Amino acid sequence: MRALFAAPLGADFWKLWTSSAVTNLGDGITMVAGPLLVASITSNPAAVAGAVFAQQVPWLLFALISGAWADRLDRRRLVVSVNVLRAAALAALAAAVAAGAASVPLILAVFFLLGTGETLADTASAAFVPAIVAEPQRPKANALMYANFNLLNQFAAKPFGAWLFVVAAAVPFAVNAVTFALSAALIAAIRAIAPDPAPAVLPAGDGAARRPKLRAEISDGVRWLLQHRLLRTLAFTMAVGNVVFCAAFAIFVLYATQRLGLTDVGYGVLLVSFAAGGFLGTLVAPALIRRAGAALLLRAGLLVEVALHATLALTREPWAAAAMIVVFGIHTTVWGVVVTTIRQRDVPPGMFGRVTSVYSFLDLGGAALGSLLGGAIAVGYGLVAPYWTAAVAMALVAAAAWRPLRSATLRPSREPEVSPQP
Repeated sequence: MRALFAAPLGADFWKLWTSSAVTNLGDGITMVAGPLLVASITSNPAAVAGAVFAQQVPWLLFALISGAWADRLDRRRLVVSVNVLRAAALAALAAAVAAGAASVPLILAVFFLLGTGETLADTASAAFVPAIVAEPQRPKANALMYANFNLLNQFAAKPFGAWLFVVAAAVPFAVNAVTFALSAALIAAIRAIAPDPAPAVLPAGDGAARRPKLRAEISDGVRWLLQHRLLRTLAFTMAVGNVVFCAAFAIFVLYATQRLGLTDVGYGVLLVSFAAGGFLGTLVAPALIRRAGAALLLRAGLLVEVALHATLALTREPWAAAAMIVVFGIHTTVWGVVVTTIRQRDVPPGMFGRVTSVYSFLDLGGAALGSLLGGAIAVGYGLVAPYWTAAVAMALVAAAAWRPLRSATLRPSREPEVSPQP
């Protein structure tokens, strides 16, 4: 870990990293406190689930549109503005909770606004690392960014958010408001992010220059990705991976208690295995990338995906499940660092928002579809059926992607694989 933090990444990167750290902590706090708040008002399961869905659905509705806007606007100003607005929305919710005036519709509306802002801010900020960090240092920088998610969002924020809610129901949302305000200040202080180049314009019939329609710009981003063989393979590989993963893990609590025989506490400990693996992945990712190379790591990652689902389908031992989940957690971080670094190298700056948004749309669309399928498969064929289905599906995906992944490398590319669309 010391080697990661000793990396000569510059003051601007550390401002970005700190901004990411505080927002990951705040997001994780609200992720826990939101359902708790709804549950304190109503016992309706649909309303409680809606607190999560309200933040997810904007990705399905607006991901591609947000990508186009992230390429049209000054990305730094966009992220600062969105974070200020998210801070204001959370402050208003905290005030309503403190006054005893919070209602389910208000909570869901605020969470929908937060999710909508996330589609803009996350898509725009994805272009910051390549703008700030030199290409040889990007694997280290990306590993550090993943550390924020693994340690703060997925691990530390969960118990901290629950504790803050016990202290006072309004406190978690007030804390999250502060994190967004602090993040806005940090991003505003980054000087290395230059304004984005002006978007392409088309001549109108009268000779005046006009901006392409939003739909055309979105289509250009989709087309660019589809024409890039490696990134296209990676995008669709993970789209399928998310479908089968979320199908399997939609019923994970039932699997853990009924098949592994764990208590509620044991289930919580098992979930920590994901965060533990992610943290270990953060530590080893730069060294693995340097020694093993991108193609080997991506191919090995697909085998880990198959092994995870097959192990969970076969075992009844909690220790075996936990060990495999730790390995999977390492893989997800290493895979994420490799893919992010390749995308930062190959995607033209003016297309980065749109291409990133296509990735997000496929990832979250796959996750939503998988969550719906998992319960249906388990009801029809039993608790282990989703895991067997996932293992077979990922084996087929690995076979299909094996040859295209041969070209994966993190060496500087001499020529882009495709030319950006105007």
